[in-house]
Amino acid sequence: MTSRKPLPGELDAIETASRDEISALQLERLKWSVRHTYDNVESYRKKCLEKGVHPDDLKTLSDLGKFPFMTKLDLRDNYPFGLFAVPRNKIARLHASSGTTGKSVVVGYTQNDLNNWADVVARSIRAAGGRAGDMVHVAYGYGMFTGGLGAHYGVERLGCCAVPMSGGQTEKQVQQIMDFKPEIIMVTPSYSLVIAEEFERLGIKPDEISLKVGIFGAEPWGEGMRSEIERKLGIDAIDIYGLTEVMGPGVACECIETKDGPVIWEDHFYPEIIDPETGEVLPDGSEGELVFTSLTKEAFPVIRYRTRDLTRLLPPTSRSFRRIGKITGRSDDMLIIRGVNVFPTQIEEQILRDKRLAGNYQVVVTRDGHMDNLEVRCEVQRELSGKLPQSEIQQISKELQHRIKTIIGVSTKITVMEFDAIPRTQVGKAKRVLDERPKRD
Repeated sequence: MTSRKPLPGELDAIETASRDEISALQLERLKWSVRHTYDNVESYRKKCLEKGVHPDDLKTLSDLGKFPFMTKLDLRDNYPFGLFAVPRNKIARLHASSGTTGKSVVVGYTQNDLNNWADVVARSIRAAGGRAGDMVHVAYGYGMFTGGLGAHYGVERLGCCAVPMSGGQTEKQVQQIMDFKPEIIMVTPSYSLVIAEEFERLGIKPDEISLKVGIFGAEPWGEGMRSEIERKLGIDAIDIYGLTEVMGPGVACECIETKDGPVIWEDHFYPEIIDPETGEVLPDGSEGELVFTSLTKEAFPVIRYRTRDLTRLLPPTSRSFRRIGKITGRSDDMLIIRGVNVFPTQIEEQILRDKRLAGNYQVVVTRDGHMDNLEVRCEVQRELSGKLPQSEIQQISKELQHRIKTIIGVSTKITVMEFDAIPRTQVGKAKRVLDERPKRD
C-alpha cells in the first residue's frame, strides 16, 4: 500500500459534494435529529422548554445556536438509560466510557446506528490510505470502550482483514505484526511508542516492519509526537477523532494525501466552535471548544454536546467537509499553575523539539504552602540512555526549562531521566498528569 490519492469512484458522493448540497442535507437531518430528541428524551425537552425553544424554531443551520447544550453532567445525571431516544428492545449494543466520578457514561446503538458507525470508520480508514484486502492490526482496547469494536467493524466494512489484538501483551503485539505483516495499525499514539520501543529492543529496524500506516486516536497528540512515531515505525501517522458520547472513533479522520487535520464527516455530525466561557458560537478559524450535534443517531442522539476539546474549524482541502485543527487540549484537562493556563500537549510539543528526548513524559503538580509547583519528567532516547554526560543532561534540562518558560509562560522543574524510567501504558490512554496537590475543602 502506498500513500496515494483515492481513485475516481472510491469516495462516497457526499465527500465531493458542493457546500450547498452538504448544507441542505445537514439542515434536513438536523431538523429530524432535534425533533427526534425533543419528542423522545424527556430531560432534553425540559431544557428546551426552560430556554423557550421548540424544534419548529429550527429553520436554518444557524438557528441551532438557540438550543441548549448537552454536557457530560447530563449523561451522568441520567445514568444509565435516561437519554436513550428509543425503547430498550431497539438497542443492539451498549458501550460505556470509564467513570471518573463513580458512574460511567453509557451510550446505546440501534442496528442502524451500528451500520452508520461502521460506514464512517470505513470511510476514515480509506481516507487514511486503507483499501479492501489490507490487513489491520487493531490494538485499541476491546470491551465497553468504543475504540476496539468501533475500529473492528469499520475494518471489516471496508473489506479489510481485522486482527483483533486489543491492548497489552506488547511482546505478542510485535510478534504478530512481524508474523502476520499487516499494512495498518489502529492504536493510541502513546501505546504505539511502547510498541516501537519493543521493536527497538529486539533490534528490528523501521524498514523491516510491514506497517505502512498508523491510525491514532483516543488522546491528544501533536506534530512532535507524529514525527516521533513516523520515525520510529517508518509509517504515515494519521489522526482519527471520536468520542464515546458522539459515536466513538470515526467522527473525523485525516486524509493521507494532506495530513492537515481530521476531516469531520459532516453528513453525520454537525460541528460548532464556542467560547468555553460564554457559550457564544465563534466563526470558523477561531480557537474554542468543539461542540457536536448528531444528525443520524437514533438510540442516543446528542444535541450541541460540549466535548471540552479545544480546537478550531478549518476550511475543506482534500474533501468537501471542514476539518478540525489539532486538539490543543481539553478545557477540563487544563492546569492552572500560578495563574497560567497549561495543557499537557503544550509541554509535549516542547519536549519533542529536542531530538535527544523520547516521547514518554509526565507532568507532576505539587503544592508548597499556597504555591503550585510544576515538574516535568522526561526521558532520553533509548540509544542515548546511560551514554550522556551529566553536563549534557543539565544542558537538556536548562534548554527545556527555558522553552517552557518562554513559550508557555510557566516556571518548571525539569527531571531528565534514563530511558524506560517512566511507567508505560499497556492498555488505554497514557496518564500524563500526576496532580499531587492536596484537595481543597
